[in-house]
Amino acid sequence: MSESQFPIRSPVLLTGTRVLAVLAGVLAAVAQPPWGFLPGLLGYGLLFRLVDLLGSRARWRSAFALGWLAGCGYFIVSVAWLAQPFQVDAEAQGWMAPFAVILMAMVLAMFWGVAATVYRLLAGRGLRRVLLFAGVLALAEWARGHLLTGFPWDLPGEAWRAGSAPSQTAALVGAYGLTWITLVAAAAPFTAFDGPRGRRMALGGVALVVGLYAFGAARLAGAPSADPKAPWIRIVQADVKQENKYDQRLFSSIVSRYVTLTARHASRQPDIIIWPEGAIPAALEEYLGAGAWTRDAIAGALKPGQTLILGGYRFGTRGDGPPVTFNSLAVLKPVAQGLKITGVYDKYRLVPFGEFMPFDSVATRWGIKQFVRVGDGFTPGPPPQPMRLEGLPPVQPLICYESLFPGFTREGEMATGLRAAWIVNISNDAWFGRGMGPRQHLNIASYRAIEEGLPMIRATPTGISAIIDAYGRVARGQSLKNGDFGVIDAPLPPALAPTLYNQYGDTAFFLMILLSFAGAALPGRAGLRR
Repeated sequence: MSESQFPIRSPVLLTGTRVLAVLAGVLAAVAQPPWGFLPGLLGYGLLFRLVDLLGSRARWRSAFALGWLAGCGYFIVSVAWLAQPFQVDAEAQGWMAPFAVILMAMVLAMFWGVAATVYRLLAGRGLRRVLLFAGVLALAEWARGHLLTGFPWDLPGEAWRAGSAPSQTAALVGAYGLTWITLVAAAAPFTAFDGPRGRRMALGGVALVVGLYAFGAARLAGAPSADPKAPWIRIVQADVKQENKYDQRLFSSIVSRYVTLTARHASRQPDIIIWPEGAIPAALEEYLGAGAWTRDAIAGALKPGQTLILGGYRFGTRGDGPPVTFNSLAVLKPVAQGLKITGVYDKYRLVPFGEFMPFDSVATRWGIKQFVRVGDGFTPGPPPQPMRLEGLPPVQPLICYESLFPGFTREGEMATGLRAAWIVNISNDAWFGRGMGPRQHLNIASYRAIEEGLPMIRATPTGISAIIDAYGRVARGQSLKNGDFGVIDAPLPPALAPTLYNQYGDTAFFLMILLSFAGAALPGRAGLRR
């Protein structure tokens, strides 16, 4: 008999399914780093089965409730790090921490609620329901990453540790395509007790996971050797906590920490030195201005021919408008007169509530302030494009939050016709303390390297800084943990040929979505039995 002939009607059973829905979300969340409990991926399959058990005549509210509850469980665990930034100024903002985590989880969970509703409305009785479930939830995750400002944190496809064999499929289909594949593989085992066809579908899910590992192993086996002529990189991690940046008494010592590490002797002189986002707590015009002691100190730490990349805020205008503030990346070279700025990139994708305040008038009335204490917040710059560097390979800058978004580097290449040879990701993970946030951020950012086939150099003030190769891997000795004070010196890893994702973007993902919905629309025999 088909599953729709056994709908859940008992209030006790309905309550039990809702508890299980929350558990399903929590299980899926702990599959993500830093936990990496991959059996937790079956939480997606558990949600699939719970929505099925509602029956085809269930009210849409019941399906929405299950999806929303599962999403709440998932996002409360995944964005728990969001409480940490409120502790930087605990006296003024600490009270908001639990409310922020819960409210953010409840809002993001609505995407899952809508996905469960659409699935329940469209699901037929055949095994193609597995594809439909994967399609609607993957599409909901794509929407989460694009609507309003977008927030693609911890996509299901990014649960695989970056650099592992399964993560390599992102080079073909991107993180969203890998999300669809992951959801199919997670839901398929829950058809194992539904007759012969269900068992074949379950085995197909197992085969899909085996295929991810096989493809990834083959791709990693073909990794090129290091280029002896590659530029030498130095990442500077000065271990400056976020709260210390607001103490003017510590300003000189912060500058000294960065200058000392920049000038540290090495057996091979670095060609490129990278400081993190917001390294020096002042405007670029102030500490790089003519006559500033900080300008002279930084210039004195650099040797002829070196390039310094750093992050900071600057003042400017957009057209004929009023003065605005940008969160920027600047490229500097030492010259006879001190320092010369040879390039500037202004951050395009800003953090809501962190770098600008949505619904500012309402938020101010409630006493909610943005985290960044720079005027009225930042103004976005133009879309990302590769930067040409004097005598060095072109680079695609990504500042902090921008590393969450698949396709930024590809879009810059399409706009200019210039392919970057590497990605530099400066970030200020000091906001997240030493908890799960920096480790998750590193994993997510590393997927941008896999998708594009480009190495990534990642610098943060407190960790985790790392040199990431084009396969998303961090080699031993090429990372600095939370709380480390030091540098990483290593050659720039080689870039790979353009990946399939680099050439076609999310085309494969949308073909997967089309397959999911086409399968639901076609007539077919009932395939699930109990």
